[in-house]
Amino acid sequence: MSAAGGEEPVRAAGGVVIREGRAGAEVAVVHRPRYDDWSLPKGKLDPGEGFAAGALREVEEETGLSCELGDELSPARYRDARGRPKLVRYWLMTVRGGAFTPNDEVDALEWLPLAEASVRLDYEHDRRLLAEAGAAAG
Repeated sequence: MSAAGGEEPVRAAGGVVIREGRAGAEVAVVHRPRYDDWSLPKGKLDPGEGFAAGALREVEEETGLSCELGDELSPARYRDARGRPKLVRYWLMTVRGGAFTPNDEVDALEWLPLAEASVRLDYEHDRRLLAEAGAAAG
């Protein structure tokens, strides 16, 4: 699939990781020091890797959490910081185990109620996915 102008998009995948907190559903949001932003966990696919496998791998690499895939959400299409087209596919995810440890890519993870996470997230495409995930989760 080519983007406008024939340029192949950067392929990435990630997750909207939801858990049940004391006051209802909470979502994991991550801080990336390289960009000084708050976003949903995601990353580029390895060569030959499928989107679903890449989503699980990237979420675990960034958060330390082993997750289970739920429903696939709408893909996000946008231009990255270098102006290249990017296609990111996301899944609703639930945690099976693991724990967060700060790392080079992600120095903080916060579990926030959906409304608070929507304010914290820096990108509109992340906020749209969060709204979709909240409706899908229930």
